Order: sequence, then structure tokens, then C-alpha cells
Amino acid sequence: MGTAWTYAHDVQDDHTMIRTRAGLMDVSGLKKMHLVGPHANGVLDMVTTRSVGKIAPGRSAYATMLDDDGHFIDDCILYRMGPDSWMVVHGAGAGHEALVAASQGRNVAMLFDDDLHDLSLQGPAAVDFLADHVPGIRDLKYFSHMGAKLFGAPVLISRTGYTGERGYEIFCRSVDAPLIWDTILEKGKALGIGPAAFTALDLLRVESYLLFYPYDMSEYFPFADGSVGDSLWELGLDFTVSPGKTGFRGADAHARLKGKERFRIYGVELTSDKAPETGDKLTVDGREVGVITIGMVSKLTGRSLGIARLEPAFAVAGTDLTLVGAQGSVAAKAQPLPFDDPQKTKRTAVG
Repeated sequence: MGTAWTYAHDVQDDHTMIRTRAGLMDVSGLKKMHLVGPHANGVLDMVTTRSVGKIAPGRSAYATMLDDDGHFIDDCILYRMGPDSWMVVHGAGAGHEALVAASQGRNVAMLFDDDLHDLSLQGPAAVDFLADHVPGIRDLKYFSHMGAKLFGAPVLISRTGYTGERGYEIFCRSVDAPLIWDTILEKGKALGIGPAAFTALDLLRVESYLLFYPYDMSEYFPFADGSVGDSLWELGLDFTVSPGKTGFRGADAHARLKGKERFRIYGVELTSDKAPETGDKLTVDGREVGVITIGMVSKLTGRSLGIARLEPAFAVAGTDLTLVGAQGSVAAKAQPLPFDDPQKTKRTAVG
């Protein structure tokens, strides 16, 4: 089932729908891996930055993966399904290869699951819709998951997403995906739920500080010497390392890189009614100090915002910047991320 990158309507309408009601997206392109066996915990402890022993069955955690130099190679969500059973969902980085290499010679079975689809229902009305069909869904906490039946089909529902809203990912078999998709849209009309384009995620992720490998990384924006490889300190993802954890791949190098940031991921707000474009330069007194990785303008709020790679000295709230790009020279200010819901009250709401 192909992913709809765009629909006939304006992607701004999808952004508004998800922020104010709820939208349904197909994010099945994410890679799903199952790890099962006595050494599954050890493999994940070695490959990821999280102390997986602290994750209980029914819970999940956002984690990152590093190379031997302590540089980011992928991110993922770890779903604990049982004592020795996990599902790992990751994107376009080298996570698959890292897991394969770490599993060699160990008592663990690894299955790449290309039959498992991921339908993402995101927005404040998502819980109201699901509450009519899934008992107990209001009690499902952020980064928790549960097995259920939805319209007669077996599903795994996870309280996660990529929008910054309270949302749910519905994992289902490919044979059931069309039924679930069509029924949600049919029964959700009364709540204003509609299909949302995959490209709407670019608008939502800018506001919610959600990075997308490799588009915010040095793989797209190499350093002056042509090298690539970003530290977690530079990306603002150092929180993904469990307190006190050592021994994972790249751990020593990661620790040594603290305080040696060559840039920081930071927010930028323009005095403009147009969005900054990827690759637009940011300057101070005529000197280039950063680059926009992704930008958006919101019909809902009227704000023109961007995620940027900024030199650390300028990644300070309120710093005056000038954007130089497709729309000419525009005044801008550095702003902390996330722009939307900085306390994450929407994602973590109860009830």
C-alpha cells in the first residue's frame, strides 16, 4: 500500500486538521524489526543508548544508535513485548545493519517485518475516536502500547507519533490495513478526522523539534572539510543516553565529544510570511553562522519557522540573525525548540 505524499487539498489544511482535530497518515515506510531470544536485551543494550532493562513489557522508549566515533547513525523506538521479546521501529539510517552485526553469533532471532503496517492517527480528537472502539485507550500512557482488536482486526496500538500531538500508531497486518484505514475515515468524519499527506509531517516536525535523518544531519550539510557525523550533543539528543549507562557502541567517544560541539540544532523565526527554505544561509554581520535544514510557515499561527544548524555562540534565544536565501535578506531571531507545546503537555495528557 503506497504512502500518499500529497492529496489534492492544501497541505496547510492537513497541518491545521492535526493540530485542531485529528488526521490519519500512513507511515508504514518505517522499518520494523523483531528481536526475540535470551540475548535480545544484550544486543539492544550494546547497539542503543537506552538501558533496556528499565523498560517494562507494554512500554517503549525513544533511543539513538551511534558508530564507533560516537556519531549518530539512526534513531528508533524500542517496544518491549515480553521478557526476551522486542520490536524495533526505525527510519532510514544504519540501524538495521547495526542490529544485524550485533546479533551475529548470539542467541537471538531477528525478523524484518515488511507485512506490518503503521497507520498513525494524530491530533486531539484521536483519543475521542478510539475510545468508542478500544476499551481502556484513555488509560494508555505516553510511550505505552497495548494489543487490541479494531473493527475486528488484531492490532498493536502505541501512544506515540511524529507530530507533537496526542496521537496513536496502529500497527496492523497488511491484509487488514485497507479496512482499518477506510473505517477510521468513514466513522471519524463527525469528529473532523481526514486523511493527511505524508508531507504534512514536515510542517509538524519543525514546530515540535523532531529531527529526520538524514535531512537535518551533516550527511546533507557536510562540514567545511567535507566530513560528516554529528554528535548527540550537537543534535540535542544527548537525553537519549540513559543516566549512568556505559558500554554501548560509541559510548566512550560520545563522552569525549561533550563540550566540543561544532554546531547546535536550534530554532529560527523569521519576520516574514514565507517559509525559509532548506539550504538558506543564516548570517551575522555578513558572516555565515548557520543553515536552515527545514522550514515551514503556518496558516494556523502565521509564524515562519525553521530548524537550523547554528554555530554554538549564536544558538542563544533572541540572537539577531539575517536569513539569506530565495526570498532575499530577511530579519530573523534564534528561538529555542520546540516552538509548539514546549512542556509536551499535549503528548503526555492523561484521560
